[in-house]
Formats: sequence, C-alpha cells, structure tokens
Amino acid sequence: MKTAILQSALVWENPQANRNHFEKKINAIDETVDLIVLPEMFSTGFTMNSSAVAETMQGETVLWLQSLAKAKKTAITGSLVITENGNFYNRLVFVFPSGEIQFYDKRHLFTLAGEDEIYTAGNKKLIVEYKGWKICPLICYDLRFPVFARNVEEYDLLIYVANWPKIRINAWDSLLKARAIENVSYTIGVNRVGEDDNKFVHNGHSQAVDFLGNYILEPVENEGVFKLELNKAELLLARKKFNFLNDRDAFTLKS
Repeated sequence: MKTAILQSALVWENPQANRNHFEKKINAIDETVDLIVLPEMFSTGFTMNSSAVAETMQGETVLWLQSLAKAKKTAITGSLVITENGNFYNRLVFVFPSGEIQFYDKRHLFTLAGEDEIYTAGNKKLIVEYKGWKICPLICYDLRFPVFARNVEEYDLLIYVANWPKIRINAWDSLLKARAIENVSYTIGVNRVGEDDNKFVHNGHSQAVDFLGNYILEPVENEGVFKLELNKAELLLARKKFNFLNDRDAFTLKS
C-alpha cells in the first residue's frame, strides 16, 4: 500500500486556511498513492473551542475531503471537530476514493486538557477494509491505552493521528514502537509541527514502524509530505513465522 503522510503546522481555528494549505500539499503529490493521512484536528488545531469551529458530516471540510479523494483517486483520513445530536466529537473520518465515509470517535479523551469536558467519547473501534487491508485508525491519546488497540481483529495497519507536544515526544516514539510490536502490525503515527495558540510546541516525529518494530520511516521533525510503501505479503510471512498473536489473551472490553 502506497501511503503519504502529511506533517504540517496548523492555522489555529481556521478551517479554510488549513484546507487551502493541505489541498496544495495533496495536489502536489505527483504519483499515485492509496492512502493519505492527515493529523488530528487538521482543520483547526487541538482546540477546546468546539462551538466556534464544529462542522457537520455534510459540512465544508467533509465535502472537501470527499471531493479531493475522488479527484486524486485515493483514500484520505484525519480527524476534525464534528457536531451531531447536540454533542461534539473529535472524529476521525476515513474517506474512500468513491467518497464513501466511515468514521471513528476518539475514545480516550485527553483529561489533562479538559477534552472530556467538551467532547463526547466514542465507544466503538473501527476496522476499515480497504484494498485488501484491514486498517485500525485511532487518535492521539488512544496511544497510551494498549487494551483498546489490541489486535483481536487481525488488522494489518494501525494508524494514530495526533497533536502530540514536544515535551512528551519520547512517549510518542516509544509507544508507537510498542503498539507495532505487540500487535504484529504496521503502525503509522502522524503528528503536527509548530506552536499552537496554547503555546504548546509540536516537533512532529511522524513515523512508520513495521510489524517487528523496525523503522520504515524514522521520526521526522520538518514539515513535509512523506511517502512510504507497505508490503502485506511480508507482514503475513512474519505472522506465520512468529505466531505471537495466537498466544494473545482473550478479554471483553466494557463500554
């Protein structure tokens, strides 16, 4: 699977500016890719001012994603602020090349920033089936909770989109490798760069790790579009040789 990950600074609470920026970056990708991954809250930055920036699933940003996915003939994923039935969600959307959408609402809300007081937590894990791959997309703080990410579905690719600050970047690097190894899965983390309006500095470290914990893309700190290719045959061969998932514990996850 050919994948492009976009690591970028974000314009605070300005969806139009961020859409314009990402559209230029995406349109500049001059080769066919299967999947494009954007950061968490890519249209606004990690804001708690949900009422000022929230959109609907029929809003401008979602329609923009659908239009881009169709035009580029690729899937695009990232999270944004969505309002629905009187609630606000940090919602990851996975937009297929056809324009079809599947979504995941962030389960683990970041209490340190008061995210749990503003947003409603999701309770359903999403497994996307796309081009013969099973993909599990999660959001930022979810990375700290391995039980929810546990690979009971035999997914092939785990994705984390984030606004993870520099001050805790060692945890980001360590946990992404851990999730890849324990789940015997390709793992991609896409973060932002730059300072937000809360004065938190982000140094990126977007990266890709294979199913044995080796870097496919080492952590990068600069803004850019980073391309990589994942090989499912190699993954299946490793799982056959090292059948660690066969020895996993059974458990039931409560809502």
